[in-house]
Amino acid sequence: MQQTLEDFSLIRRLPPYVFNIVNELKYRARARGEDIIDLGMGNPDQATPEHIVKKLVEASEDPRAHRYSVSAGIPKLRLAICDWYKRTRGIELDPETEAVVTIGSKEGISHLMLSILSPGDMVIVPNPAYPIHLYSVIIARGDVQSVPLTEGPELIESIEKAVKEVWPKPKVLMISFPNNPTTHTVDLDFFKDIYELAKETGLIVVHDFAYAELCFDGYKAPSFLEVPGAKEVGVEFYSLSKSYNMPGWRVGFMVGNPKIVAALKRIKSYMDYGIFAPIQVAAIAALNGPQDCVDGIRDLYKLRRDRLVEGLCRAGWNIPKPQGTMFVWAEIPEEFKHMGSLEFSKLLIEEAKVAVSPGVGFGNYGEGYLRFALVENEMRIMQAVRGIRKFLNSK
Repeated sequence: MQQTLEDFSLIRRLPPYVFNIVNELKYRARARGEDIIDLGMGNPDQATPEHIVKKLVEASEDPRAHRYSVSAGIPKLRLAICDWYKRTRGIELDPETEAVVTIGSKEGISHLMLSILSPGDMVIVPNPAYPIHLYSVIIARGDVQSVPLTEGPELIESIEKAVKEVWPKPKVLMISFPNNPTTHTVDLDFFKDIYELAKETGLIVVHDFAYAELCFDGYKAPSFLEVPGAKEVGVEFYSLSKSYNMPGWRVGFMVGNPKIVAALKRIKSYMDYGIFAPIQVAAIAALNGPQDCVDGIRDLYKLRRDRLVEGLCRAGWNIPKPQGTMFVWAEIPEEFKHMGSLEFSKLLIEEAKVAVSPGVGFGNYGEGYLRFALVENEMRIMQAVRGIRKFLNSK
């Protein structure tokens, strides 16, 4: 009997990737010779800092580094991770029991869900959400309870209501601030409320802190683990992809609750042999080395943010400036809202020659919005603004 994808129960629960539709239109337009400015995928366009690359090259020349590595991460990298948390957030962590290296945060989150969920377990995920926050749960045969991603107190109320009213009782809360895609930010009091709720209800808190260092206008993102006692209820993920321009290197880590760290270590010991050791050595150089590169990366995204938002505001598309991430989250202009985010994204490719991510791709509460990724240089961003302005003025 010939089988199709629909014959596999897990695949039936994973919808087609909305972003592929926009990507296909982009590729077709480029094949026709059109110059499409790609502000869709959050794929950093700058080179990895030179001192990190040099350390990779140096470490790669040692034949001993070519063997299998350690799935949980080499000890010196786990130590560097804990030192980084102590230095940047004042948090004490044990590198042996409270830190594990992951092959980027996406792999780590996916394997964490496999390690802590049973079939049918419920996970609360504020929506819109980075897709793996939703679909790692599905892949682990769990169920997702979405709540609308609103401002602090209202979001706490939504989460608390879900914990008390949803059946089966939710086991995990997945959050991420500064948030991708919405760029929402929170203060430490928000995390204190989350901690109190988790302590009271038994929720496991998983915080994705991927944009910790990409903050602007005097805002500094707090870590969930800054809350006293937070390690009792949860863990936090971090990735070197954005802060150090290392997306293709695939280096991340999870820290926090020892039992949850041990669970992820156990599942990873079956799944992988760890990251190529020279990459881990280079990651140590990133975390322990000069941090002016991070400042430079942050300043670059701020400049791009300002050029895009200010340019679109002058064109009549009023968008607030985000305090964090490498994205701009924009409500679709009123006259185009009836189209929906996917169709409006298609229209921007066709008419303005700009590719963006439709909000619906991040969950149903993302409908009515678009996400711009600040991954083109200043000149190209201004070109995108001109294309969008010309399109808007023609309507």
